[in-house]
Amino acid sequence: MGVATEVFVAHRNLLFTVAYEMLGSAADAEDVLQESWLRWAEVDLETVRDGRSYLIRIVTRQALNRLRTMARRKEAYVGPWLPEPLLTSPDVAEDVELAESLSMALMVVLETLTPTERAVFVLREVFDVGYEEIARSVDKSEAAVRQIAHRARKHVEARQPRQPASAAEARTALASLQRALETGDRQGFLDVLAPDVVYIGDGGGIRQAALRPVVGADRIVRMVMGGLAKSGVIPTAEPALVNGTPALVFRLNGKLDGVLAARVDSTGITGLYYVRNPEKLTRLGADTVVVRS
Repeated sequence: MGVATEVFVAHRNLLFTVAYEMLGSAADAEDVLQESWLRWAEVDLETVRDGRSYLIRIVTRQALNRLRTMARRKEAYVGPWLPEPLLTSPDVAEDVELAESLSMALMVVLETLTPTERAVFVLREVFDVGYEEIARSVDKSEAAVRQIAHRARKHVEARQPRQPASAAEARTALASLQRALETGDRQGFLDVLAPDVVYIGDGGGIRQAALRPVVGADRIVRMVMGGLAKSGVIPTAEPALVNGTPALVFRLNGKLDGVLAARVDSTGITGLYYVRNPEKLTRLGADTVVVRS
């Protein structure tokens, strides 16, 4: 194994995490890593002082290019677009900052940033990359990057829960939701939801899903319970750690139906994110290794 390969392999999990946080798609993140490897293999390593920083710079540039391509795909996407869920190991949940950055709730917020804002936010807030290095990665001045970082941080903070629940509280809320759905307990379902909860479903035009976000506990309960009654199928669910946070993996008649992630705060479940698009469920067979260093 050559030196270039050794350095790349040593940082591969980190690079995947960087790319995934910027893209919200594991498949596209893997493509970015392939493109980045080809560029890294051509680099004169004697000119590289810090392999980790150099590789992050390459991945960032490739991810920015991919983000712009994905924007056109998302315009033609049927219904809401949610990030691809990743099954993650318990040690990811123990890294509170990493788990929060990977959470479906935050990933949905990151979708509202421009590509450059998202790259700067991820590099600075998640991976603590210096402003000077970020500036080189996104081809901006350091002063411009500081302004972008400030703007992106304010944007994200305004859309995050002010009193986020702990992992234990989130597990409890999801366990109550699971019982309500499996037993058909309409009131139990309603009790665990905040009044202004938002439901977003992603079927990608392949599986049935709401074409627009559904707002309000009453409307969501009627939609979900009505759909289950009409289908005549009782769902089964199993707890899982998805994107570093508690979630539920649902099956209908034993077949994988989707992954339900939630945003939980002191008022209950304020966000429900249900990914049904089978093209986004292919990585649920094994834990995905994500790291911050």
